[in-house]
Amino acid sequence: MVDRAYVKTPSHCSPKVLVKALAGMAKGLPAFDRVSVGFPGYVRDDKVITAPEFEDGKWRGFDLVEALKAKLGKPVRLLNDADMQGLAAINGKGLELVVTLGTGVGTALFRNGEPMPHLELAHHPVHKGKDYNGYLGKKALKKVGKKKWNVRVQRVIEILHDLIHPDETYIGGGNSANITGKLGAHIKIISNQDGILGGFRLWEPLRKSKHNGDR
Repeated sequence: MVDRAYVKTPSHCSPKVLVKALAGMAKGLPAFDRVSVGFPGYVRDDKVITAPEFEDGKWRGFDLVEALKAKLGKPVRLLNDADMQGLAAINGKGLELVVTLGTGVGTALFRNGEPMPHLELAHHPVHKGKDYNGYLGKKALKKVGKKKWNVRVQRVIEILHDLIHPDETYIGGGNSANITGKLGAHIKIISNQDGILGGFRLWEPLRKSKHNGDR
């Protein structure tokens, strides 16, 4: 085990720039056998479909797995970052929903421990033309303040519960620390550490099937 390493996300983050940044960070780490990547967007068959927090157009269709394999010389697996965090947080029973609150909003859905086809719910309109990212993201929190933002969080959780009817809901991401007030009995705040632990679980044989189809 090593201390968590950080590298600042470059501005105007094209695929080439991000791959270079990750490869540079990896040089400072001890020897490793494989790589798990949690990506803030929609990925399918190892290729990026959306990258809303980066230069989206340049990412469409980019094979991030092959690019990192070439740079790092190790096996690589790729998953949406909310799905990745969910792998470590869920109980593995029934229908479980993961919501991450950070720069934007991430969601993941699991049935009996297996990830369902990924849905970018954050891009769905929720209020006056705003999608979930615009309504609950980092910029919205800064603009409206914690009190009003918390009202919005409760409203979105209620919407998602009415839509999905999950047995358990987990809320993570850096801005989950700003949640105040009581949560429902089946709603739990989870640690960002789960985003790393999920990377380990991504390689478990039982979960290999997730690499076929949507993620």
